[in-house]
Amino acid sequence: MKKFANLYLTLVFIILYIPIAYLIFYSFNEGGDMNGFTGFTLEHYRTMFADSRLMLILVQTFFLAFLSSILATAIGTFGAIFIYQARRKHQQALLSLNNILMVAPDVMIGASFLILFTCLASLLHFNLGFMTVLLSHIAFSIPIVVLMVLPRLQEMNADMINAAYDLGATPWQMLREVMLPYLTPAIISGFFMAFTYSLDDFAVTFFVTGNGFSTLSVEIYSRARRGISLEINALSTVVFLFSILLVTGYYFISQDKEEKDA
Repeated sequence: MKKFANLYLTLVFIILYIPIAYLIFYSFNEGGDMNGFTGFTLEHYRTMFADSRLMLILVQTFFLAFLSSILATAIGTFGAIFIYQARRKHQQALLSLNNILMVAPDVMIGASFLILFTCLASLLHFNLGFMTVLLSHIAFSIPIVVLMVLPRLQEMNADMINAAYDLGATPWQMLREVMLPYLTPAIISGFFMAFTYSLDDFAVTFFVTGNGFSTLSVEIYSRARRGISLEINALSTVVFLFSILLVTGYYFISQDKEEKDA
């Protein structure tokens, strides 16, 4: 049974990674398409880095993901604490409200945000752009952080909190010295998950972005409609390698935290 499970898992990973390997392989193709490999070149990478608009969008995308994840992690962490401290009969209702953005289709969420921001824009006289995308990414990232932090919070021994209060700690001191250090692994996990979701999102961003702001997913979609360029392959390769570094960094941070806790 174990051999079958390992074989199945290996097959799944092969199916998942073959398209990525195919994309990376052709990013070095001297030819201009993916119909056949004619020779090795780095020209597509040079073209990509020379494209100032694409580099600006790349920076915008990562800045958006980082900022939205930081804010969503802060809000989601305190949201999880609020749900944890709520009365038991209210917890399920709060969790249901939290999970709406997790189960709702992205197209519906994007359309809802578009309607909301369009109405606000007419009242407050602003245009769709960075702020509307940022608020949307924060909104759909918060439930992810809550779901990452809340289980860790529920595993926490309540005696730790009671002991802190018995020793004269204020609520802020208890939060800073006891609760947040215990929740750190879950908070880090929530941040990385929110960062990944923000970096990957297309549907919601497509609805709420304006003419003066774009992200990689929207830009790649726009360029792909005009024909696949190997410059997109090169860009995808760079983003994929960055994702590997991100996952590796998360792994080492988690391992270091577990060793310190042990």
